[in-house]
Amino acid sequence: MQFWPIALNLRDLEIAMAQPTRIPSQVAPIQFGTDGWRGLIAADFTFERVAQVAPLAARVLAETYGAENRSKLIIVGYDRRFLSEQFAQRAAEAVVRAGFDVYLGEGYAPTPAFSWAAKSLGALGAIVITASHNPGSYNGLKVKGSFGGSVSPEVTKQIEALLKQETAAPDVAPGSLTTFDPWPSYCEVLRSKVDIPRIRAAIEQGQITVFADVMHGAAAGGLAQLLGVEVTELNSSRDPLFGGGAPEPLPQYLSGLFRQMRRFRREHPDKLSVGLVFDGDSDRIAAVNGAGEFLSPQILIPVLIDHLARNRGLTGEIVKTISGSDLIPKVAALHNLPVHETPIGYKYIADRMLTSSVLLGGEESGGIGFGTHIPERDGLLSGLYLLEAMVAGGKDLSDLYRALQQQAGYTSVYDRIDLPLASMDVRAKLLAQLQTQPPTEIAGRAVADCLTIDGYKFRLVDGSWLIIRFSGTEPVLRLYSEAATPELVQQTLRWAKDWAAR
Repeated sequence: MQFWPIALNLRDLEIAMAQPTRIPSQVAPIQFGTDGWRGLIAADFTFERVAQVAPLAARVLAETYGAENRSKLIIVGYDRRFLSEQFAQRAAEAVVRAGFDVYLGEGYAPTPAFSWAAKSLGALGAIVITASHNPGSYNGLKVKGSFGGSVSPEVTKQIEALLKQETAAPDVAPGSLTTFDPWPSYCEVLRSKVDIPRIRAAIEQGQITVFADVMHGAAAGGLAQLLGVEVTELNSSRDPLFGGGAPEPLPQYLSGLFRQMRRFRREHPDKLSVGLVFDGDSDRIAAVNGAGEFLSPQILIPVLIDHLARNRGLTGEIVKTISGSDLIPKVAALHNLPVHETPIGYKYIADRMLTSSVLLGGEESGGIGFGTHIPERDGLLSGLYLLEAMVAGGKDLSDLYRALQQQAGYTSVYDRIDLPLASMDVRAKLLAQLQTQPPTEIAGRAVADCLTIDGYKFRLVDGSWLIIRFSGTEPVLRLYSEAATPELVQQTLRWAKDWAAR
């Protein structure tokens, strides 16, 4: 098993002291959110609790998938967070004592690599130690099913129910523990879906220059392995504090990549370039164009749909969440592709992928999955398809996006803010107001209709929209808006903030 030494220098300590983490007065209960259980290391997320959860998760996986999958195998993997490999070792040992065979990753890898391993090796599922994009003070545990994707809320509720029971563990013969490298099989399946030789040739011939910000996470070294050629990788070292920020593909954490891209453009004004950004466990993606400008998934998803349909000739349903851009269904219409809309959260997309013929499912936070693969978000596969689209079109991602806007006859701007509230009581008051007296006019524009499958999505008469949505666990208001101009978007968001402050 491979371990990495943790070296905390003075810079790390200064960052940690400047950005202290609030330690809760009592330990939070073990609860699974939209994708796994996460908690503060040493406060909520401890070795004892991991050893408690992991065998129960294995038992529920066996009860859920064992009838069609007679295997006793559980995959256990981890990312590059503080103590992740030790947490994974403890989880693996606990699962073995519960009578299961375990394949334990011998090094870090992307979460989708362990999801793929669960499917390709015929396992009951996978347990992955990761807190995804959370700050460095957190770690977490994700549970994946035998099909290679996140389990449903019903499955995690069963795990939570077992945690509340004080029954002794059954006396069974222990299973076996084997280490394995998840990268070769994962890289092989991803290469089979993309024209790797064409991308590699374009890089080697200087037709495109690729930068990758792996945010100190599990995507480190991934593109080089997949492409067989070196790319310029930023933040590839293991840093448990993530440079004092969080491994989340958002503009505030990408100043280094912005500088690198702009410098390259000044020195090589005629060369095509792109910066790909991967979150901590590499299941989410964003990008930066050749001019050093941030490209959100709202831009990348339409480009990917067009590439898969136009250049690869693929068909299938497009699945979007309610916060996805209106350009997504318009691009789908260009290719006569059906569209299905879900609440926010990739779990809803994954559920749809299990029952329908889906080409692509994507969410505005960067989770994108493909019907050509497993029902799982995959940042590296998304990145490969984006490179393939650029090589096929010979254009910057922004140019590909603008061309789609022209073809669809639709131009828009999108933004989102998370607004802290004073208390859960304020949250309850605002929610009651939305339920009993929803606004009929927003920022001077009449409300045309309201969708309530997840929060409140107000469609305005000019075609713009606003989503007001509450966090389920903390006093936070999430506000999303899309409109024709940046001014209209900000006007709408200001209205929402003023409404919440009344």
